[in-house]
Amino acid sequence: MKIIVDAFGGDNAPLDILKGCEMAVKKYGDVQIVLTGDEATIRKVSKENGISLSKMEIVHAPDVMAMEEHPNQLTKSKKNSSMAVAMRLLSEGGGDGLVGAGSTGAMLVGATLIVKRIKGVKRPALSPIMPGDTTPFMLIDCGANADCRPEMLCQFAQMGSVYMKAVAGVANPRVGLANIGTEETKGDELRKETYKLLSELKNINFVGNVEARDIPFSVCDVVVTDGFTGNIILKMYEGVASALMGKFKQVFKKSLKNKLAAASIMGDLKIMKKDLDYSEYGGAPFIGVKKPVFKAHGSSDAKTFCNAIGQTAEFIRADVIGQIEQSVGVFEKADENAEQGE
Repeated sequence: MKIIVDAFGGDNAPLDILKGCEMAVKKYGDVQIVLTGDEATIRKVSKENGISLSKMEIVHAPDVMAMEEHPNQLTKSKKNSSMAVAMRLLSEGGGDGLVGAGSTGAMLVGATLIVKRIKGVKRPALSPIMPGDTTPFMLIDCGANADCRPEMLCQFAQMGSVYMKAVAGVANPRVGLANIGTEETKGDELRKETYKLLSELKNINFVGNVEARDIPFSVCDVVVTDGFTGNIILKMYEGVASALMGKFKQVFKKSLKNKLAAASIMGDLKIMKKDLDYSEYGGAPFIGVKKPVFKAHGSSDAKTFCNAIGQTAEFIRADVIGQIEQSVGVFEKADENAEQGE
């Protein structure tokens, strides 16, 4: 399969992107890479750093979509950027999926306006897989849609369930609605109305409201929320995990006795660090678009980007988009129920 990669998206582009691509073609045997970006720079960086471009082709794109630029410029003044060219290639059949680490807003514009939504899907949702204490979970949405309607959250729940079944192998994914309390009467009008609609859906396993403090403890497999709330949960989750590992380091460096204790459990500490590391999951798909578009973290290093490519490949193999397309009738039924309730 061919995966298109925006070689100039993210903080560490293009060096770490190229390193990650090299790792991916070695690790995933059936993956080929199509790089978009300034060809001369790509070849120069690869040569200077001893990076093989085997199983990779380059599609020249002279411009770069900067993080600070307005997302709408992707389809206007930045049509020749590496991101815009990558999106067009995907839309036109030049690859099976796309991975980028650039601006989330610009990638959403590209996914929505260039690649386009699956018919019947209201809005694509950004949906990372996050580490839990026993099993990982999906957080949907985590930044694509700050303002949502109840029927949109219902679609997020359904699409998240499809993903967790097809890719994560969860037979009957538990769906929870992020809220300020577990009672069905809690929350604002968006949460109350969404709770009602989710309770009526027959094709998901809705387990009710979940509080933020319970999310890390694997209380559900799909956490549904609007993009504004989801992004706060995501950033807090990442920050707490980083702070926790920092505290462990401080304690173990405090004395010789502590250093010896750390040495004796170093193997377990590495496993724990890996379990808490979001980079192990690589990227997050924009679920709801016609072809796979994955957003890697802006600060992705080579390993993280390699994992994002692997996630994209698994998404393609599992035909998640085909399964979502088959569920469009259910989405439309949810819309009818929402309209009748107005």
